[in-house]
Amino acid sequence: MIEKIKTTIIALEKQALKSWNNGNPDGFLELSSDDVVYFDPVFEKKFVGKEALKAYYEGFRGKNKIDFYDMIEPIVQVMPECAVLMYDYVAHREGQSYRMHCTEVYKALSSGQWEITHTHWSFVLNNR
Repeated sequence: MIEKIKTTIIALEKQALKSWNNGNPDGFLELSSDDVVYFDPVFEKKFVGKEALKAYYEGFRGKNKIDFYDMIEPIVQVMPECAVLMYDYVAHREGQSYRMHCTEVYKALSSGQWEITHTHWSFVLNNR
């Protein structure tokens, strides 16, 4: 059961990243809960709620084009009502690479589906 949850969470994230990397934020918006909290290192304050996140993501619609990406060493920790996904993200675009750390907290719904309740991105400062 736990391995199935881990596989599901990683698959949901990869599908959302696939859309995101082609300029479509809808994959992440569909996964996000109404009360999602989103931290981005380029902003002083967090985004609270799906509507605030949607307004932010709309600025990327049609503009974000990643040639390919790597999800490095994804780890999923599973608890009774949630799962925490942590991974390093490397985006490759026009011959350059961008590295970030990502943490996503997914909560289990009574329907058996999962949704993101918390996202936290941070810069990788040392590319060892």
